Amino acid sequence: QVRLVESGGGLAQAGGSLRLSCTASGRIVGAIAMGWYRQVPGKERELAALIRTGGTTIYADSVKGRFSISREREWRSVYLQMNNLKPEDTAVYFCKMVFHTGAEFWGQGTQVTVSA
Repeated sequence: QVRLVESGGGLAQAGGSLRLSCTASGRIVGAIAMGWYRQVPGKERELAALIRTGGTTIYADSVKGRFSISREREWRSVYLQMNNLKPEDTAVYFCKMVFHTGAEFWGQGTQVTVSA
């Protein structure tokens, strides 16, 4: 079974930076993408950033130019560098791994809180 564990969340000031990490364990052969999603109470989970095989990336308009996603070559970990943080970035951030079969696995989430 694939298990994903996020870390690096916490408190930050507006304009500051945080780096989130997601470490994968288990059988990860066949992974085609990893991404970071975020969710606040009362709202649906939304994509923040995603990276595919080959290195192509997708970013939400709200984080474009401020966040950067990267990964290790064998999908062991994925990272989200968050710069110029804003209070509206406050959310629980979840790591997701997608496989060629269509299977998806999620981490438990890490809280990011940005104060004005």
